[in-house]
Amino acid sequence: MENMLSSAPLPSSLPDRFILLPDQRPPASSVAVSLPVIDLSRGRDEVRRAVLDAGRELGFFQVINHGVSEQTMREMEEVCEEFFRLPAADKTALYSEDRFKRNRLFSGTIYGDRYWRDCLRLACAFPVGDTKNDWPDKPQSLREVIEKFIMPTRGVAMELLRLLSEGMGLRPDYFEGDLSGGDVVIHVNHYPPCPDPSLTLSLPPHCDRNLITLLLPGTVNGLQVVYKGEWINVDPVPNSFIVNFGRQLEIITNGMLKSIEHRAVANSALARTSVAAFIMPAADSLIGPAEEFVSKDNPPRYRPAIFGEFIR
Repeated sequence: MENMLSSAPLPSSLPDRFILLPDQRPPASSVAVSLPVIDLSRGRDEVRRAVLDAGRELGFFQVINHGVSEQTMREMEEVCEEFFRLPAADKTALYSEDRFKRNRLFSGTIYGDRYWRDCLRLACAFPVGDTKNDWPDKPQSLREVIEKFIMPTRGVAMELLRLLSEGMGLRPDYFEGDLSGGDVVIHVNHYPPCPDPSLTLSLPPHCDRNLITLLLPGTVNGLQVVYKGEWINVDPVPNSFIVNFGRQLEIITNGMLKSIEHRAVANSALARTSVAAFIMPAADSLIGPAEEFVSKDNPPRYRPAIFGEFIR
């Protein structure tokens, strides 16, 4: 628990353990490119084309008018920020360095990582049912707010997968069942103000390992994605979700859709809290290129693997 950034006074200078090698540090400035913004209330044909085009071009896009109410999104942001303001004593029992624990609180300073981040990980079965009893009981409204948030958010993800299926010539329910039947995993990422953001990162460059991710980005910018070999800053549109594809979607489409590298940079003045919802396949699902994307001229680029083994 002593590793938690949010439970300790903010240092006046960046501790040595967070200082990255020069070639790993963020550049002084990054390219600014707007992510596509897709209005899900438009006609289905238009939205289907927009989702597929954005996925092929960037692998990241934003969606608005998605059906999750502004009140639900604000309540989720507020309760997550309130959680990290709790006294350390109220969070100690949640802290764990066990990577395979379904619900835990951890910091970017463990496992040799040195990143400016605390994270609350929660596993949500679908429907949520009794799994919410394993979530923190403080703040008092946390369980109710997360359940109210995760149900429609998963619904947005499944609608996006249906649109992708239609656009790629698959049956609309292709991704239903085991391919999306695992837990919805929530990462509440909290990034306190950093004494020197030029020397460290909040999250390292990585690609998501799941099927599809929806991010509630919060009000403070910090997400960067790779575009044409450059890191670009993401400027979220109000009341939007940022969407990106995971490795499993890349594998199933045999590389037609890509899981794009992204990272988080620190901020010297403001704390940032974001919420990522990861749609996961069932652990025993066999994931490989779908036959619709394989031919003599386009052989399989990925070997099939059991999702649980892939994660391990």
